[in-house]
Amino acid sequence: MSEKLKRPGGELASRPLHFFWVVDCSGSMYGEKIGTVNHAIQSTIPEMVEAADDNPNAQLLVRTLKFASGASWVTSNPVNIEDFAWNDLEAGGVTDLGKAFELLAAQLTIPPMSDRALPPVLVLLSDGQPTDDYKKSLNNLQHLPWGKKAVKIAIAIGQDADISVLEEFTGNRELVLQANSPQALVKMIKWASTAASLVSSPASKPIEVAGERSAASGGNAPLILDMNNIPNPDDIDDNDVW
Repeated sequence: MSEKLKRPGGELASRPLHFFWVVDCSGSMYGEKIGTVNHAIQSTIPEMVEAADDNPNAQLLVRTLKFASGASWVTSNPVNIEDFAWNDLEAGGVTDLGKAFELLAAQLTIPPMSDRALPPVLVLLSDGQPTDDYKKSLNNLQHLPWGKKAVKIAIAIGQDADISVLEEFTGNRELVLQANSPQALVKMIKWASTAASLVSSPASKPIEVAGERSAASGGNAPLILDMNNIPNPDDIDDNDVW
């Protein structure tokens, strides 16, 4: 057998893995919250590069989407993680989460997605409640083939974040992470940035988040998140609570 696993359309080694940061930039994020997000994502890029190097079967491509009064792409096209640079975000406006879901859905079709891509990873960060009608856009996103397969992680920033909305997005309460302080937010972002990976066998506490067709076996090899290393907010000693 060839050293590289073959599948229709090409070699497994060249398959793209699209990673999306989806960041709430509404007015309530102003100050320490958006500053912590900027610092944490910037500092985790080297760890994402290292994680990508450890997974030679995937080409990690990163984009950033922001939403406040409307939504827009900060990174207009997918960028290789080795070339990705974080642009600091500013906060102000309302929370048009539905607009963000619309833009995401437009990118999770073929094209621009490739039918050879791995399940995309969507990481949503928000500290409040949607101010637009997000349900129709979310329903559309979730019914797209790539929307169904996507790994969805949400980080609730502060105690005012709408957990129920974030759970609607992830479809799994365990994938809604709570960050009530700057230290907790940094740790949650670092975990989310490198958590999604293809593994050959389940970890001791895995969550199967997306099915991925295996060319080798013809069966379903799940995309698995190892939930063991999620930081526990109760273990973070911090008096600065949002």
